[in-house]
Amino acid sequence: MNAHDDKQWIEFNRHALNGELAWVRQLLENSLNRDTSSATEKPAEKSRVLDYLCEQFQLSAFERTLLLLCAGVELDANIAHLCAENLDNGHAENLTFGLALTVLPEPHWSAFSPQAPLRYWQLINISDTSRLTTARLFIDERILHYVLGVPALDTRLAGFLRDLPRALPLPPSQRQQTEQLQHVWSETQGRPPLLSLYGPDPSGIRAVAAHACGLLALRPLVLRAIDIPPDASERALLARLLTRECVLIRGALIIETEDGQETQLAPLLEQLTCPVILLGKPPAAVQQRCILTEIRKPLTGEQRDLWRSALKNVAGIDNAALLSITAHFDFAAEDIAAAAEEALSETKTGASPQVLWQICRRRARGGLERLAQRITPRATWNDLVLPAPQLAILNDTVRQVRHRNTVYEQWGFAGKSERGLGISALFAGESGTGKTLAAEVLAGELGLDLYRIDLSAVVSKYIGETEKNLEQLFAAAETSGAVLLFDEADALFGKRSEVKDSHDRYANIELAYLLQRMESYRGLSILTTNLKSSVDTAFLRRIRFVVQFPFPDVTQRTEIWRRIFPAALPREELKLDQLARLHVSGGNIRNIAMNAAFLAAEDGTPMSMTHLARAARTEHSKLEKPINEVEIGGWR
Repeated sequence: MNAHDDKQWIEFNRHALNGELAWVRQLLENSLNRDTSSATEKPAEKSRVLDYLCEQFQLSAFERTLLLLCAGVELDANIAHLCAENLDNGHAENLTFGLALTVLPEPHWSAFSPQAPLRYWQLINISDTSRLTTARLFIDERILHYVLGVPALDTRLAGFLRDLPRALPLPPSQRQQTEQLQHVWSETQGRPPLLSLYGPDPSGIRAVAAHACGLLALRPLVLRAIDIPPDASERALLARLLTRECVLIRGALIIETEDGQETQLAPLLEQLTCPVILLGKPPAAVQQRCILTEIRKPLTGEQRDLWRSALKNVAGIDNAALLSITAHFDFAAEDIAAAAEEALSETKTGASPQVLWQICRRRARGGLERLAQRITPRATWNDLVLPAPQLAILNDTVRQVRHRNTVYEQWGFAGKSERGLGISALFAGESGTGKTLAAEVLAGELGLDLYRIDLSAVVSKYIGETEKNLEQLFAAAETSGAVLLFDEADALFGKRSEVKDSHDRYANIELAYLLQRMESYRGLSILTTNLKSSVDTAFLRRIRFVVQFPFPDVTQRTEIWRRIFPAALPREELKLDQLARLHVSGGNIRNIAMNAAFLAAEDGTPMSMTHLARAARTEHSKLEKPINEVEIGGWR
């Protein structure tokens, strides 16, 4: 009802307000002339704005007239002058409670109570509460603007509030949730229930809140929980002003919650009587009066529709490309629109699937960058030397990740059960046998990012913190479908111990939680261990693929040596059969080859067997493993 757009309505309200002010002037003149014989008739037309305030704040007839008089003092110089004359004070053109009680009809003292609407909602203010009947009364600035139909947010709230931006059209699943929220509020009598929207789609949550308000013709105003004052009196005033503002503009309060703000948020919510939506889960103290709604990202089919709409009439993007994109990247509507716009701006004439894929990879990294180490996949199948059975399992892993959407969604396996849909793998073997290299090959083959997770930074001695850290990690990874590598997981993934105390029990809970999250993760998660025998068989049953990385035999070491040297490396004829006699893993072979290259660079000569022999001795010394001179005999 603030600043109505209908010019005819505005003109009518102005005309009615002028008529009521003329009536107030007559009351003051009659009082000044001590004329009690003639009654002053109330105008037939009344200000609709004042009527609305009267209805919303439950003002009596006297309180309505007093508010009108306070507005008249500011708007009409004659009214201000008449007030001064009635007070027998020609220098102070003001209004007092005493004068109002004398001049206005139907007076009652309770109107001046701090808990009565006029003062409680700060429709009017008093200059000195110690001199109640003689202190100056004046209308609140925000209320005066409102009476005149001028849109002006309360200056005390300007630093706290902002409008919720207009949202994109909602996909059907979120639109249905919006309609349910609208129904909840529209069917409620009295104080509206507190709504709490949470989930993995922050932009979708904001969009649902905005659309729900739009369906009810409410203006959404956003307040950050962190801005709520800790002082109780300041917080109480803020609650009144927020509620009042929502009444004036027909608004709803949208509060962005944050961890650690429960102390300030809970008491503020108890004092608010306006419509409120929390963006995020509410504090425990108010959960019972909340209606919690989880807002998930658009369904896979809805995401494809959003991509088609954003990229319509664009050559190069077919249905197959969109199927692949939505199978691996779980984007919100806002992210899809932004990624499509970026793709179009990069390619000018059209968006190729390759360009779009790389844009999605970049945009999907988000919060995962600060939680794990991203490894740029450069290794290929040609760099991986493994027996045929192990290579076959790795290829099976790639196939399942690549076609998971077809099997789970299109062919209906996901509808049978939500359990066990995550694709997980355990890579077991000694250090340097190629476990991390294999993870890099898989990520490169799939065109996905690879993140290495340091479990020592995730596991906490505090109960519940490990699960919280893992959830934060997996939640951040869901958007990208990245390959997650939990390297050297032996400490976390040993055999379940006999439960002797609470620490044993919670350690097992942490392990179970990790496996549960791996099973529900939409991408590929990999655990590596140096010793497969230390892994409990109960946990092994819940892992999709297990790959044993053997220590390379002579034939495999020969092949690793053959592939380890870059084509640009200047080198003499190297005797691969002699190099393969070294009983070392692929990781050690890589170190020896690289260190020998530095020795050759220092000498300014091509790499030779002599350089490799020196590098081999250095590597064995690092391993505290004496080198068998027979192994490097004849290398010079």
